[in-house]
Amino acid sequence: MTPPGFSVSWPGRGEPEVPGEHGPAPEVATVDRDAGGRVTGAVLGGDGARIPEIGDVLDEFGLGTSGATQLVYLDPPYNRGGRFDGYHDNMPRHRWLGYIEHRLVVARGLLADTGTVWVHLDDAEAHRVRCVLDEVFGPDAFIADLTVESNPKGRQLDRFFAGSHDRLMVYARDPARVRLAGGVASAVDPSDFPHTAEDGVNYRLLPLRNTNKRFNPRTTPTMTYPLYGDPDTGAVSVDPGPGLTEILPVFGDLSPAVWRWSRDRAQERSDELVCRMVRGRTGPRVDVYQRDRHEVGRIKKLKSIWLAQEVGSTDTARAELRSAGVDGFRTPKPESLMRRIVELATEADDLVVDLFAGSGTTAVAARDLGRRWVVVERNPETVRDVILPRLRVSGA
Repeated sequence: MTPPGFSVSWPGRGEPEVPGEHGPAPEVATVDRDAGGRVTGAVLGGDGARIPEIGDVLDEFGLGTSGATQLVYLDPPYNRGGRFDGYHDNMPRHRWLGYIEHRLVVARGLLADTGTVWVHLDDAEAHRVRCVLDEVFGPDAFIADLTVESNPKGRQLDRFFAGSHDRLMVYARDPARVRLAGGVASAVDPSDFPHTAEDGVNYRLLPLRNTNKRFNPRTTPTMTYPLYGDPDTGAVSVDPGPGLTEILPVFGDLSPAVWRWSRDRAQERSDELVCRMVRGRTGPRVDVYQRDRHEVGRIKKLKSIWLAQEVGSTDTARAELRSAGVDGFRTPKPESLMRRIVELATEADDLVVDLFAGSGTTAVAARDLGRRWVVVERNPETVRDVILPRLRVSGA
């Protein structure tokens, strides 16, 4: 629902699209089945905005229903001018915005209450689409506006600055019920855990003191209390005892600080704490650390900037297509990027829908991760020459 008083407008907004203007209704080009014969994915040829036909396909093959999709991904033409891969990329802005808005409405209808929509653009139109997303999903549904490094060398033909990134905007269908992973296991670097515990698990030492000066005895008085420790053995207790040194949380300049854990939590998990003598600005003092273990299944919260060394680049994606015996698609997305998105936004057997399939990377990632998927591509040559050959190589 559009919040009161919030609206964006452009000439012709709200006018219906001409039926078939952007491609025919989706038809099944191929389906993917598991070892038991169950349909787990489908490639549709046609216009991804034709929602009734997509719903029919979902129902027909038992892939789900409209309103049951956990992830909808859109990678539309960026509207930078020119023509490529069968797409017009130079629509008048008002027509392009209407084109995108209609597909965002379709995406919202496909999503489950726990789902998210991910819109991949660059800076040419992303700020305008953010406004449209706010209207279609609501401002409170905003989750992130991520920066994705797509060209580490930079586009040297750009006029002023060598563009090197895309934008990836994420919104929830229902912000109160959204389901989204807090991070991914692949982002955890084992080298960050240099110590080894007696049971063989690696760990690192994190200051128990809260390093953010916004949190201090005045703002969070319950989080400041004395701990007691023996720097020779490393033992830490919440209670005083013979041979134990009182330790209060302080910043490097010795101004009062607070702990990250409550006293009750420190008592329950005292075996995870260790104290050490450290060299402070004013001389030696004792400080307390948490043994942060690198357990199996650990995940790491991702930053809002995704580097090419983590998620690949356009060059990486082209190389992946060539290795699959496919060439000629100018702007593919790398598999590492799409695997990260699918891993964050879905769980096993969830449904993923891509309304602009392009080179089919979403289908590859979703299938590799055990998700159900439907991808829609309006250009029949791309379906025939790129997506289907690529999926056959991958095992379709």
